[in-house]
Amino acid sequence: MGSVKNDDWDEECSYIGDKGEIGYIDYEDDKSVCSYNPSEEGPVHISVPFPFARGKPQSIFVGETAADSITLHNTTSDPVELWAVKIYCSVPADSYTLSLMEPPSPNSDVETIRGFLESYSLEDRVLQPGQILKIWLSCKPKDIGLHTSVVHFDVGDDRYERVVLLLVEDKVSQSLSANKPYKRVPRGKKFAVNEYVPGSRPAREASKQSYKNKLPRYSIPKHIREVVESRQVPEVITEGLTRENYGAYFHNLLIMEEIHLEEEMRGHDMESITMKKRGTQFLALEVPGLAERRPSLVNGDFVFAKLADTDDSAKPYQGFIHRVEADEVLLKFDKEFHQRHRDDNLYNVSFTYNRVSMRRLYQAVDAAAMLDNGFLFPSQLSKRRTINMNPIVPLTQNLNEEQMFSVEMILGCKGAPPYVIHGPPGTGKTMTVVEAILQVYTNRKRARILICAPSNSAADHILERLISKDIVEVREGEIFRLNAPTRPYEDLHPDLIRFSFFENLIFKCPPLKALTHYSIIVSTYMSASLLYAEGIRPGHFSHIFLDEAGQASEPETMIPISNLCQRETVVVLAGDQMQLGPIVFSREAETYGLGKSYLERLFECEVYYREDENFVTKLVRNYRCHPSILELPSKLFYKGELIACKEETYASICSWEDLLPNKEFPVMFIGVQGCDEREGNNPSWFNRIEASKVVEIIRKLRTMGDVNESDVGVITPYRQQVLKLNKALENLDMADVKVGSVEQFQGQEREIIIVSTVRSTIKHNEFDKTHCLGFLSNPRRFNVAITRARSLLIIVGNPHIICKDPYWAKLLWHCSENNSYQGCPLPERQERAEEDWVGEDNPQPSWVGKDDPQPSCVGEDKPQLSDTAAWCNESFQVEEMPIPGEFASAPNVGVVGELASDSGGHAYRRG
Repeated sequence: MGSVKNDDWDEECSYIGDKGEIGYIDYEDDKSVCSYNPSEEGPVHISVPFPFARGKPQSIFVGETAADSITLHNTTSDPVELWAVKIYCSVPADSYTLSLMEPPSPNSDVETIRGFLESYSLEDRVLQPGQILKIWLSCKPKDIGLHTSVVHFDVGDDRYERVVLLLVEDKVSQSLSANKPYKRVPRGKKFAVNEYVPGSRPAREASKQSYKNKLPRYSIPKHIREVVESRQVPEVITEGLTRENYGAYFHNLLIMEEIHLEEEMRGHDMESITMKKRGTQFLALEVPGLAERRPSLVNGDFVFAKLADTDDSAKPYQGFIHRVEADEVLLKFDKEFHQRHRDDNLYNVSFTYNRVSMRRLYQAVDAAAMLDNGFLFPSQLSKRRTINMNPIVPLTQNLNEEQMFSVEMILGCKGAPPYVIHGPPGTGKTMTVVEAILQVYTNRKRARILICAPSNSAADHILERLISKDIVEVREGEIFRLNAPTRPYEDLHPDLIRFSFFENLIFKCPPLKALTHYSIIVSTYMSASLLYAEGIRPGHFSHIFLDEAGQASEPETMIPISNLCQRETVVVLAGDQMQLGPIVFSREAETYGLGKSYLERLFECEVYYREDENFVTKLVRNYRCHPSILELPSKLFYKGELIACKEETYASICSWEDLLPNKEFPVMFIGVQGCDEREGNNPSWFNRIEASKVVEIIRKLRTMGDVNESDVGVITPYRQQVLKLNKALENLDMADVKVGSVEQFQGQEREIIIVSTVRSTIKHNEFDKTHCLGFLSNPRRFNVAITRARSLLIIVGNPHIICKDPYWAKLLWHCSENNSYQGCPLPERQERAEEDWVGEDNPQPSWVGKDDPQPSCVGEDKPQLSDTAAWCNESFQVEEMPIPGEFASAPNVGVVGELASDSGGHAYRRG
């Protein structure tokens, strides 16, 4: 940078080499940082360059020069010494300059451009009375992200400063800008619904199925409601869980959860909103926050609506939800309501809370109270069991020693207590479960097997593995996929339809005689209640396998166990309590035990905690991750015991020196200072600067080596960021890259995973902690996110925000220490006694244990409470809602494969 000579200045203006340092300036957390009142500062009024627009920094385009003037006005009648004007510091370094000349435009002639002089400082001069001096501040960005500068003005004996922030964008980030400013939808007061005009039920609602075992009402007792609503904890909960109070303990936890959900639902009522016609039958209601399950609505739920200008005595109309889309629901009211509707009508809408899912859980814990101690409290058994193993011939190739051992132990089990396959990410839990199921099926001819998983996609995956003829051929007439009646028919892959039962494209539970015919039934946890409702007796199933058991609350796990087990039933749990836990909305209920899975509680028993081989097998051989990806989670969560066994098929990734700073370390952190944003009525957050950086990385990956789009996955915690990324990738013809939440990637893997953390301001961290959103303050979510990649893991985020969480800070400095950090300047490293919360001497994170249960809310894309299910009537009919993007879309086919239809339209299986 050259020197500047100007006749109006007393001396030559030269570059001053000493630069200051500034930390991350979070304008959202401290609104005053860029707010100045020049008239209150002193005799010289200094204008504010690049002033904020609508509370946000101005946007400029990468590669172009942005300039703004700063005026210094001496408002006094005396001369004032202006000792210096200098750029104290810029981030990125040297991205801002000062000049006394207006920067030339790109169209200026060569002579004007050559004559332009700029510097980082301007030296002293005297401002005469009333004089106005104009100085130009320029920014020349080379990369996207927040560009910050602090300019100092030494006037007389005082120093003044101006903080300047500019958001540098590119074409991708600009294309993702908010369509309209964010505006919170006004929430209405719930209006009284004593009488109403009934709506039109969905077909699956109208055709209710009669069940043998009816579901009781389970009304909340008035005295318990009063205790909970007064923010007190019922006495039975404070006593702690015992054999004697098991049912009452979980009943009260569920009541705490239900009352919380009632209050939350009331908070979503809306006033003076519109609905639009959709086709000839439906009205579309836009529901802000729907994509984030706030509120959580499913097909078969209903709302009440009435014109906003009617009096309180007017009857509201009931509208049933026939379809849930990304941000709106399709409603069907009484015919009269539709006839009178106009798209510009204003309505008040009240949402209703569907109790049936909670009632299903009440029933499960009631039944569980009668279970044998071997299931509920194995530590109280006076006699320790010893399992006699018999050698087996493996059906699956390449099972390792621990997997074979666990299968042999399961085959040797005679009943309670449950046997546990504890498997960290990528250790082959599902493969082991499938091998055990097929061994039982092959060698125990009279065996009846129930397999439950927490979601439809997980259950479908197990079914696909079981029917794969690569292992053993399961006869088609002996295996059945039980689907909830409210699961959309098209959500199930056409290849699996033939294993289901449906009527008029609506899934149903077969009659009891048909159910007892099957050797293997695959279901979700919640849908397993249909078996009991239909009349399946305890003890019918010889083996019950519960996959991903760490994701289910104990009441949810009790649905198959309490209703279908006898002491002789062999129950097998597979899962990892260090990954995502149960979905609980009430922080109080979560803290007192509802957030603890049955699997996690079992590990409080000595025989499980000490990993007694007669009760548990721990799988430690990881076949998914590159050793460098596995290193940190192994140390933080698994006592450093994980063994990397991945056969490197993507060695070329680590040789791309222009992508990886350290080619031997395929974990990279790219620091980006962007902006948290929302748009329209949607409360979900997005960060388009991070989105653009993610797209840039994917485009670079496509030019390097043999990488397919399907090899790349992007994990981000906010639904709106998912939508923005999908939009950008579709515009660039890269739609095969999967983008989703941690929940959507649980149990999945990709060669390359990119994580976009989104958050770029400190003040929203507390909001996220309170509502269990985002990545921070959730070690299990962190663990899942960083263990999905096989060969390359890239984190894109703001290091100044991420470092507030001890686990993410550990990853950040792990990358930094391995020379694998790029991007904005790092924050100052805080010295903390990290070994106090994790390390070789204390390998279990501090949140593991009954005294300090891990919060288990799982974020914005969390499904409806327990198994993504809600219930829609007073029997055992189940509503299940997939996480968006979770299921492959299937054509709307009729009867497939070995299915036929009777004259009544019932689909059934031959044989």
